[in-house]
Amino acid sequence: MKETAQVLREKGLKVTPQRIAVYNMLLHSTEHPNAETIYRTLEATNPTMSLATVYKTLDFFKHLGLVQELNVGEGSARYDAQVHCHPHTVCTVCGCVSDLYNDELTDLHKKLSKPLDFEVACEQLILYGKCAACKKAEEEA
Repeated sequence: MKETAQVLREKGLKVTPQRIAVYNMLLHSTEHPNAETIYRTLEATNPTMSLATVYKTLDFFKHLGLVQELNVGEGSARYDAQVHCHPHTVCTVCGCVSDLYNDELTDLHKKLSKPLDFEVACEQLILYGKCAACKKAEEEA
């Protein structure tokens, strides 16, 4: 795996500690955090970073294809460093957003392009429901 600084340089970005921190957090997270969560998580180790810097950094990353932006209906976007097309699940109880790896759903756009006679670049499939932990808590209540 390429070093974060090298990835940023290859995309034409100036390498800064803030950009490295944001990208590394997204690379090593499966939680699909929003900008505010990223800021709060990194604030202690990056005291010079502002929330505005996080938003600008995420915007750069999104436009350069380093992250994908997910709108799961919360009013603020979440971010994922796994930019290949893949579906997600959203728990309507706890708000947990997870990657969904399922052979039937992976690369759905490739499977539908021909029958639809529509060139799909990528899809953003989001399934809403209850996660296993919330279902279990409900059953125990």
